[in-house]
Amino acid sequence: MYRRPTLVGAIVRHLILWIAIVFALFPVVWILSASFNPTNTLVGQRLIPRNPSVGHYQELFTNPQHPFPIWIANSVKVSGLTALFTTTLTALGAYAFSRFRFRGRRTGLMALLLVQMFPQMLAMVALYILLLRLGGFIPAIGLNTHTGLILVYLGGALGFNTWLMKGYFDTIPRSLEESAMIDGATRFQAFTRIILPLARPILAVVFILQFIATYSDYLLASVLLTGVQRYTLAVGLRLFITGQYTTRWGMFAAASIVGALPIVLIFYLLQNQLISGLTRGAVKG
Repeated sequence: MYRRPTLVGAIVRHLILWIAIVFALFPVVWILSASFNPTNTLVGQRLIPRNPSVGHYQELFTNPQHPFPIWIANSVKVSGLTALFTTTLTALGAYAFSRFRFRGRRTGLMALLLVQMFPQMLAMVALYILLLRLGGFIPAIGLNTHTGLILVYLGGALGFNTWLMKGYFDTIPRSLEESAMIDGATRFQAFTRIILPLARPILAVVFILQFIATYSDYLLASVLLTGVQRYTLAVGLRLFITGQYTTRWGMFAAASIVGALPIVLIFYLLQNQLISGLTRGAVKG
């Protein structure tokens, strides 16, 4: 039975809500302030900088020492392709585990879970040597290539996402596919024309989660990418705060603000699918 909150309870709830909002927004506001600070340093920075300017943003796109637009394009390309391939392969695998009963099905699901528990950082040396050797035979997937980096990301992304998507497919009645097959559709047509349109929320969730994880990855990309022109955004940002760029915090902040825009745009476009995609898959498999 619903009880109307008292005045004190309402005040406490709103107070907690505003504290949470301020706690979440303060780092973003501080970084935004640093990006307009012409002194290019965090020492003595104020929330509203003196003599604010957009010089850091202009230098990001004009200074040839750091190809910032190329880093953004590399990150969007690597993250977009990784998220797209992950969503496609995960949908095929999750559908098979959800709908078919075959020998080794349970073992396969457990194997995916166990592989996901293995920290990817521990495999970094092995992945480096693997791409180094493969590059000797197929240069397109060797070290310092985006194709090799995408393949490495795909290897670590399928386990958790397959489990997540399988739970969602389990909530879709089998009778829908059976009706389509009685009307003459093949199994693949039933999957692409009946199941996938109904599974758009979980497809959007998997795409967004994988895009963000790849877009923000630094460790793996910094090991496998060695050329400045091949850097992703997370790797390129390091140049602003190391070596001769030690004091370039203003440009680092400006690059962070501009670099966050692709993720904000994707959230804006797919926000309607997120809630149902995250909740409907939470059923017992």
